[in-house]
Amino acid sequence: MPVAVAAGLPWDGVAEFTKAAQEKRCDPAVWVAHVSSVLAAAGAPRPSPELSHLLVSHLCWGNNVPLAWKYVERALAANLASPMLLLALLSTRVIPSRHSRPAAYRLYMELLRRHAFSFASQINGSNFKNCSQCEDKYSISLNDTIGYFLYTKLVIMASIDDVLHLSRTFGIQACEPGVLVVEYVFFIVWQLLDATLDDEGLLELIPDKKSKWAARPQDMEIDGEGICDEKRNEHNEKLQKINSVMAIELIAHFLQHKVTSSLLSLACGNIYSALWIPIDLYLEDCIDLSVAATNAIEILSGLVKALQAANGTNWHDAFLGLWMASLRLVQREREPHEGPVPHLDTRLCMLLSITTLSIADIIEEEEVSLIDEAENNNQWREKAVGGKRRKELVSSLQVLGDYATLLVPPPSVISAANQAAAKAMMFVSGLPVGSGCLESMNLHDKTINCKLEKIFEIAISGSDDDKVSAATILCGASLIRGWNIQEHAVRFVVKLLSPPVPVDYSGSESHLISHSPMLNVVLTGISCVDCVQVFSFHGLVPELAGALMAICEVFGSCVPSVSWTLSTGEEITAHSVFSNAFILLLRLWKFNHPPLEYCIMGDGAPVGSQLTPEYLLLLRNAKILSPSNVTKNRNSQRRLPASISSSSMHPIFVDSFPKLKIWYRQHQACLASTLSGLVHGTPVHQNVDALLNMMFRKIKRGTNQSIGSGTSGSSSLSSSSGPGSDDSSVRPKLPAWDIMEAVPFVVDAALTACSHGKLSPRELATGLKDLADFLPASLATIVSYFSAEVTRGVWKPAFMNGTDWPSPAANLSTVEENIKKIVAATGVDVPSLVAGGSSPAALPLPLAAFVSLTITYKLDKASERFLNLAGPALESLAASCPWPSMPIVAALWTQKVKRWTDFLTFSASRTVFHHNNDAVVQLLRSCFTATLGLSPSPISSNGGVGGLLGHGFGSHFTGGLSPVAPGVLYLRVYRCIKDIILLTEEILSLLMLSVKEIAVSIVSKERSDKLKKTRYGMRYGQVSFASAMKRVEVAAALGATLVWLSGGSGLIQSLIQEMLPSWFLSVHDLDQEGGTGGIVYKLGGYALAYFTVLSGMFAWGINSTPVSKRRPRVIESHMEFIASALDGKISLGCDWALWRAYVSGFLGLVVECAPCWVLEVELEVLKRLSRGLRQWNEEDLALALLQMGNVEAMGAAAEMILANE
Repeated sequence: MPVAVAAGLPWDGVAEFTKAAQEKRCDPAVWVAHVSSVLAAAGAPRPSPELSHLLVSHLCWGNNVPLAWKYVERALAANLASPMLLLALLSTRVIPSRHSRPAAYRLYMELLRRHAFSFASQINGSNFKNCSQCEDKYSISLNDTIGYFLYTKLVIMASIDDVLHLSRTFGIQACEPGVLVVEYVFFIVWQLLDATLDDEGLLELIPDKKSKWAARPQDMEIDGEGICDEKRNEHNEKLQKINSVMAIELIAHFLQHKVTSSLLSLACGNIYSALWIPIDLYLEDCIDLSVAATNAIEILSGLVKALQAANGTNWHDAFLGLWMASLRLVQREREPHEGPVPHLDTRLCMLLSITTLSIADIIEEEEVSLIDEAENNNQWREKAVGGKRRKELVSSLQVLGDYATLLVPPPSVISAANQAAAKAMMFVSGLPVGSGCLESMNLHDKTINCKLEKIFEIAISGSDDDKVSAATILCGASLIRGWNIQEHAVRFVVKLLSPPVPVDYSGSESHLISHSPMLNVVLTGISCVDCVQVFSFHGLVPELAGALMAICEVFGSCVPSVSWTLSTGEEITAHSVFSNAFILLLRLWKFNHPPLEYCIMGDGAPVGSQLTPEYLLLLRNAKILSPSNVTKNRNSQRRLPASISSSSMHPIFVDSFPKLKIWYRQHQACLASTLSGLVHGTPVHQNVDALLNMMFRKIKRGTNQSIGSGTSGSSSLSSSSGPGSDDSSVRPKLPAWDIMEAVPFVVDAALTACSHGKLSPRELATGLKDLADFLPASLATIVSYFSAEVTRGVWKPAFMNGTDWPSPAANLSTVEENIKKIVAATGVDVPSLVAGGSSPAALPLPLAAFVSLTITYKLDKASERFLNLAGPALESLAASCPWPSMPIVAALWTQKVKRWTDFLTFSASRTVFHHNNDAVVQLLRSCFTATLGLSPSPISSNGGVGGLLGHGFGSHFTGGLSPVAPGVLYLRVYRCIKDIILLTEEILSLLMLSVKEIAVSIVSKERSDKLKKTRYGMRYGQVSFASAMKRVEVAAALGATLVWLSGGSGLIQSLIQEMLPSWFLSVHDLDQEGGTGGIVYKLGGYALAYFTVLSGMFAWGINSTPVSKRRPRVIESHMEFIASALDGKISLGCDWALWRAYVSGFLGLVVECAPCWVLEVELEVLKRLSRGLRQWNEEDLALALLQMGNVEAMGAAAEMILANE
């Protein structure tokens, strides 16, 4: 015990008096009055930790009589003993003995009912509040009355922590009153729960088959005499039954009580979630406008497997961690702000579709292995093989049942999903969609899965009207909200965009033309932000891109006179089909980013910037042609109908689409250099003039001059009227590809004319809108042209004065105020938006022109799909311009759409970090601080996931717009940070800084311990090294996740092969003042080991087949570096203790968590590593490393075993 009842103080007298009073059956009121006077005379504090220990020692078990329990009750009521400490002491003695002493258990629960629900009086006093701070600031003078009382509070906290092992159990240092109370309540409730489960024979159902706490008689020493007699006693059996009921009622009271229920919720959100922070970060990162070409199901399953191995948990905890992270994802933005961003549908897709499919893959992986093993041993039976993972999934779901309300989507989502399913059922059944039986049908009808295939067949081979109706159903709520069938629906939709060529088809034009109405329905149906995210999650972006390229190639070559009339009377043209496909295609990669960005930066380029048409097709081809693809998916593919398989098993390349290739090369050239190449008299030149005349035909000029193109592509004024000057002239009858080729020159001429005063800003915006209305796909080329031009710095600024250009003045100050609120939690200063003087805000001319164009769009369904392209492009364009361009844009758009205020302000706040590397570093520092709880924080935000990612934001929350959590800010910022190599170096530095702070906190506690132990012979508050290691692991996991998300496997390769070796070769004095006694180096070495292994696991997985061919090369290289250092061939600059901790930690983690990596290392390197470990007396690890090697390593392992005989 951390507190002993020291002799020489009043405690001997109190103990003797208690025994005598009990023998004489002294009234409890008399006893408490006497003890109170004795404590007062001795100057002992109230409550007294020593009295709590004395009473429990007296009671258990020599004096287990009713009167002794009454003395305990009186001491608590009179505030002579601390309720929290006394109940903690009793819990460890009474609960394990509850079967032999049921009366004591009942009395203990009665004390809980009376004294375990009020904490304010125990922790809210000024002494208690400050006690966790005073120890670090000054030594407490025990001769001073106030100092002694402060010290007593410290002792109570330390005693509770030590008795219940809270810091060690939960991995969070219980040095603050709030943290202690959270852990205390969680412990007491869980202890009661385990005891009740054990009493009812249900504890065996827990995966570990044992309680986490001392809940059984064998857990502690108890008197054996008389137990059998007591158990036979009918009265005792009756008491045990009553106790079980009472315990359940008490647990329910804890869960329903306002204070304790909030504390328990806080505990569930923070105590265990730190282990799974990488999952929370990955899920939140997916909820962004960025589109990934990877499969979220595969990534998530790999991430969970990596964390399960690294954390050393069972699958029950791993699955529960994943479920809770997914639930937090939905809960975080249950009411997201409005704007062109992913909404609740995307988050629910991640929870109800992606998460469940990733768990299914994890389970199937084990069961396929079991089946293979059984087949190889000739033990295969038709009976389904149920693995351990499946059983632990069931147990995790049973626990998840407590959070059932979080699994229920909002009523509007349920209604839409049910309606979509009902329409599908009725359509297949031949009933009119408006039939009254619609309301009676439900999404959960089991026949809906098989009906999807029939709907797909109708969409391909039915009548024209049926094709449109079927496609509408497949692309409706069944796709976006049919989470149980989404895996099928997304593949059906992709295949709809690539209908097969009929066997008897003999036409000269593409067979896609005959499917035009159906294709247009699909293209418009899947154009919303949430739909594109869903395709991305399911890994279908490469296949979707291939299908869209084919549609663009065909319909972009058609003249606009080709059109189709739907049964509704709506007419669609080749231009509209092309534009819908082309806009959607361009949203699948960062088309408006300069290609040199990823050519120059290589692996250091931000994740996603490598997405190009060539890359997307490369991924598609690799997927359909990979021999391992069939083997890899052999079991999971059984979930999918055969008709959903890829419509084309042949590779396709950009060369397969010559028109698209021409546009793409022109697009790249436009981004890379100034526009040139327009030759007078060529068809392109004629098309440019025709489009200019169409755009500006309404401009009245007295000189009869019109806007025309010069021979170099720059603007000139032509005195001839031109073919399109007549207002009655028709629009050019040109194929879309011809228009797209001319658009850059058209925009260049118009912008130049505006800069020279020959076009007003309003005329420019109107003309550009006419062009975009004529061919909506031209918006993409307008974006790429403006994106390139703002980087050249050749255009004069446009002054947003409200006369020539729209003015943001009305909202600019509000935007500035809100930006400061959003970034407040990071400590970053926001530069002023308005410079001194009366000068109006200014934007670069290309940006001013583009924002003016976007403002002309109406916010309706027809414009949504185009704004979904223009919106992110506008933000990217503004972010690349000088500060405060994006806040000005936000202020302008806020005037147009008030309900987008939160979205626009948040977008503007992100650019604070685009223009300031120091701000990014400060943001990263805030991420580590918030996660680890290293800075003073209220009880509601004590680190963990809550501190890192928060609980949502927006003006609709109580209290209005609030600071955004640093983790969310970083996830929305890092994609625009150019130098992520520097970013990774900063993450590494911040990791080591966090380790140092953790080490300093340990040493300060140990020094405080020594002071108090010397004075009183008692131990206080020593945080175990294991607890510190847990915090270090959390910091390392955070760092590894940030590096992985920011740069992918390429950046992690650079980290392991270049940065880390360089770091070890350099000198790092982490303990300059000697304040940590060298602990920082041991912790630092392990932190780096955990950081490195996790980074590699996230990037390349732990399976025998690596996700990337990079893994063997990188692992081999790093093992060689370690071996060379162990051989003495490399002179290290880092501390020796840190290096040893790193090597032992890294190799130990690899052996335990990623043994397949060892197989990828040459035998000679393994031998050298083993030799070095043996020199450090790491015999077990040296042998384990060889044992994990292939057959060739068996001889070396055997020699080592024999050498140790």
